[in-house]
This record gives sequence, structure tokens and C-alpha cells, in this order.
Amino acid sequence: MHTYVLPELDYGYSALEPYIPARALELHHLKHHAAYVAGANATISQLGRAREQSDFTTINQLEKSLAFHLSGHVLHSMFWRNLRPDGGGRPEHELLAAVEEHFGNFRAMQAQVNAAAMNIQGSGWAALSWDSIGERLLVEQIHDHQGNSEQGGIPLLVVDMWEHAYYLKYENRKGEWIDAFWNLVNWADVEARFTHARRLDLALLSPSH
Repeated sequence: MHTYVLPELDYGYSALEPYIPARALELHHLKHHAAYVAGANATISQLGRAREQSDFTTINQLEKSLAFHLSGHVLHSMFWRNLRPDGGGRPEHELLAAVEEHFGNFRAMQAQVNAAAMNIQGSGWAALSWDSIGERLLVEQIHDHQGNSEQGGIPLLVVDMWEHAYYLKYENRKGEWIDAFWNLVNWADVEARFTHARRLDLALLSPSH
């Protein structure tokens, strides 16, 4: 079994300027994301000790901690790959066709993502996800890192709406951060995730379907 590790970025801390300042990206990666990695590893260790001692008196706290930290690690790892210095534009190929099928057009999908991001109560994320049961694209709000997301959904594109993602530059102007985000989207990464996500079969349907 492996411990969770903070991934390296594919670009330098200044590469996403002016949309994300170098200092903000450095703090986000080395401090906040690293804390989720450390939290996930620590919780795994604590669960191991609980099993060894047959003492599960803190199981609720430990399970919640694991969900929070591990989901934070997963979402941040995806977030870094969803971004690139020369990003922006629109999706292409099969992903664009799916966006048009399930939302009508790109602008409608973008508007729903923007609304989901702007209206999160507290901290969280907005995500464009693939619903593996309904075989459709969905927009989700994710409270904190793990709440309010549907179990069959696979996130493809995520927008970090925790204040540490944007506050150093945009302060409380969340709309400006969301507008800036679209200039950084790595659609090639999102499309690759879309291709992989469509292969998942949760085996919930009978063989006759």
C-alpha cells in the first residue's frame, strides 16, 4: 500500500499569472493541498491503530476526517491538471458534442457551472461531472470536499471555491475569479477524463438492459 503524496505541478508557480498570482498558487499547493495529503495519511494510520486495538469509539470522526482530507487531495490533484498556462477556449470533439447534447450549448453549461460556483453555501467546489448511471454530463456543487455530490458521478472539471483559491487576488469578488478560471481550463485534460469516465460500469443494471 502506498501513502498519499503531494503531486508536482506541470508548470511553475508564476505560469498561471495574471489569473492566479505566483504566491497564491504556491500557498495553495504547498500549504493547503499538502495539509490534505498529510491529513489523509494520518487518518489512515489512526484507522489502522483502531483496528489493531479493536477500539472504534472514534470511528465517526475518523471516517469523516478521511472523507474530507482524501477528497481534498483528489480534487486538488485534478484541479492542477485541469489548468494550464495557455488554456481557455472551448472543448472539442466528443466532449463538445456531449456538452451540446446534455446542456444545449457550451454557454449554457458554462452558465450553470458559474451559478453552481457562485452559490455554494460556505466552502466547496463546482464540478462538471459524468453521471455513469444516466450516461450524461451533470453540474454538481460539492460542499467542503465531499458533500452533496452524487455517488455515481465522476468529476471531469472542478472549480475550487474555497477562499484560499482566490482571496489573495480577488478578495470577495468571486465572480471575477470564476471568469478568470475559464481562461486557464485545460480542455485536453477534461476530454481525456471524459473518455476514461465513460468506460466505468457500476453494474447496477440487469443483464437484459
